[in-house]
Amino acid sequence: MGKIEAVIFDWAGTTVDFGSMAPVQAFMEAFKAEGIAPTLEEIRKPMGMLKRDHVKTMMSMERIHKLWMDVRGCDWTERDVDRVYEKSEKGIIDIVENFAAPKPYVLEAVAKLREMGIRIGSTTGYTDEMMAIVVPKAASQGYVADAWFSPDAVEKCGRPYPYMIYKNLHALRVSSVNAAIKVGDTVADIREGKNAGMTSVGIVEGSSVMGLSETEFEALSLAQYREIYARTAQIYMEAGADYVVANMSGVVPLVRMLSK
Repeated sequence: MGKIEAVIFDWAGTTVDFGSMAPVQAFMEAFKAEGIAPTLEEIRKPMGMLKRDHVKTMMSMERIHKLWMDVRGCDWTERDVDRVYEKSEKGIIDIVENFAAPKPYVLEAVAKLREMGIRIGSTTGYTDEMMAIVVPKAASQGYVADAWFSPDAVEKCGRPYPYMIYKNLHALRVSSVNAAIKVGDTVADIREGKNAGMTSVGIVEGSSVMGLSETEFEALSLAQYREIYARTAQIYMEAGADYVVANMSGVVPLVRMLSK
């Protein structure tokens, strides 16, 4: 494959915010304000997409669509999508500073990657306004990326489009899509990386796909962990992932292997 020059990480659920809890909470409250109580599975399924697309995808789900018709007495419109989206955006902005702590093994892995001469890029489903809060908060706790781009940088063409990745490759002066890998915690992350033509890696622990808070994760028995790990890995592989790692500590040996 040749030497890896950069790793493009996602943010919430991958490098910060174990379990990607900030978006989950915001989407939950935005729908509840409309009289709809979505399940965690319904909230998490579109995770990683552009936030408005996420809302629209949820509203198109069979159960939520039926509830909407029952509660509102009519079908939803694009104006309804906009309203719920705006509520979710405000909800994330109000709480996101409390969900910027680096996940376990992130700081150590990033330090080792940098020692190897690897550049750190990032893409996100967050907007620039949200990132203006998250980036300095994460930096104060030790995590800094060399470059990051939100959907705002690519005319709202977020995941699974590959354009945020291409902006990273340009900014980091990466020689080829084959010289970088994408690491994320959602199906949209995996598809983004594959659409960019690069190796895609799914993170299991603390991921949106795993869908557990840190407290819930730590309470798992070994048997429960193995079962959830297998289910999470299968979802990534079905989305096209090339590799799955348990946590960020697995990224460093993977980069070493791919660089041989």
